[in-house]
Amino acid sequence: MKKILSLLAAFGVMFYLSSCGDDDDPAVDNGVTISGVPATAEIDNLGTYTATVTLKAEDGLAALAVTKGGAAFDAETYSGEKTATYEFSYTAEEADADKNVAFNFTATDTDGDTGSFNFVLSVGEAPSEIMITENITSDVTWTSNIVYILAGRIAVEDGATLTIEAGTIIKGQAGSGSNATALVIARGGKLMAEGTAEAPIIFTSVADEIEPGMIASPNLDPDVDGLWGGLIVLGKAPISVSTNEETFQIEGIPASDINGLYGGNDPEDNSGVIRYVSIRHGGSNIGEGNEINGLTLGGVGSGTVVEYIEVVANQDDGIEWFGGTVNVTNALVWNSGDDALDTDQAWSGTMDNFVIIAGADTDHALEIDGPEGTFLGAHTLKNGSVKGSSVAELGDFRDGARGTFQSIYFFNFPDPAGDGRGDLSLSGTKTTDNFANDDLVFSNLEVTLLGGVTLTDVFKNGTDAHASSVASGANTVGADVSKFSGWSWAHAAGELADF
Repeated sequence: MKKILSLLAAFGVMFYLSSCGDDDDPAVDNGVTISGVPATAEIDNLGTYTATVTLKAEDGLAALAVTKGGAAFDAETYSGEKTATYEFSYTAEEADADKNVAFNFTATDTDGDTGSFNFVLSVGEAPSEIMITENITSDVTWTSNIVYILAGRIAVEDGATLTIEAGTIIKGQAGSGSNATALVIARGGKLMAEGTAEAPIIFTSVADEIEPGMIASPNLDPDVDGLWGGLIVLGKAPISVSTNEETFQIEGIPASDINGLYGGNDPEDNSGVIRYVSIRHGGSNIGEGNEINGLTLGGVGSGTVVEYIEVVANQDDGIEWFGGTVNVTNALVWNSGDDALDTDQAWSGTMDNFVIIAGADTDHALEIDGPEGTFLGAHTLKNGSVKGSSVAELGDFRDGARGTFQSIYFFNFPDPAGDGRGDLSLSGTKTTDNFANDDLVFSNLEVTLLGGVTLTDVFKNGTDAHASSVASGANTVGADVSKFSGWSWAHAAGELADF
């Protein structure tokens, strides 16, 4: 029997420890710890679960309170022992059948300090899907044997960590406007999404019939977009906005939601790890001309690890940076509806080894915007291979764009003589001045041109001096596409054969 459960953040799904201290490791805050019970366990209907709970308190134990579903269940008192054990036992009742029963253990020491542990006992058949309806306010782990359904805009709030096991599938429900579905990692929150080459983590739509262990969708084409929102990660690293404020509200999140704030003064801020993650079919519309990106990185710091990322069929941009200092390695964007890579607000990190496969609606492979405020940061994009389409442009550098762009190979773009597609251009005086002053630098660009097309047709504003024409397959620069083998949908679909 399949159970679809809605778990409140108060209980979470997996291990949670807390105390009244502010240290990073709550397991040892104030010297009060609880161990011996797993975060979750399963028993048959009417079965019995037992466990030996170990309690420790450096200042001596005073009491233990156990609640079930928020109501008192059991209690013990102590006389200052630094270590004690408690024999926990629960026999499931008929009313518990096919449900989760939540317990809380709270130990208090002689100084009044506490340590807490939430335990969820699943009675009957284990759930195969869990509906996530509330923000995540304490540490939670999502496991690969369960598909998680995002019922709306779900935020991992300040102080909480969401851990996602390798091979886990997360699906977003349909929604638009203020109800657009997304997973938001708020400033101070963390996402530990550590997939592997053998078991990537996949974010997709509820319309996708993909199951754990699959790479390609069995029913959705790789150009179907806008079915849910996307993944938004927000941090405390510097940004450059027109108001010159340290923090700003990210696009895609209503101004009333403080979990949408990003930016700050900590360039080394850490929002977690995002590794071997594929994000698909997103970009739902939140307003006129305003969609959610596949992966949004707002003010994300260099302490964050982002590598082995795939974005497929997003209605807006594939990956967009809004300031911050985070580095990204081994990223692939396929069939973006707007721009594949979009940089804004003085992002100051490096993108190393990337592949872009433009689709029928892709606008720019690269859209590079300059700082909006007085903070002048610059980023680097290097070692990229970019496959165009009949409607795509290589890149638009505008509004005072800054940075370094090197060792990038472009191919399969149209003749710019038609409607201006298929070129790389510098827009605006601030941008051309930056190019002249070496604040905007190009080097080792290679392109395979259509017959009759010249370098100056494609690379505008003098950028042709840093480009060379090569025959198809004769490029000496570009991405190492082997980094996307095995785990990406693009590889499974044979889309990397041209690279």
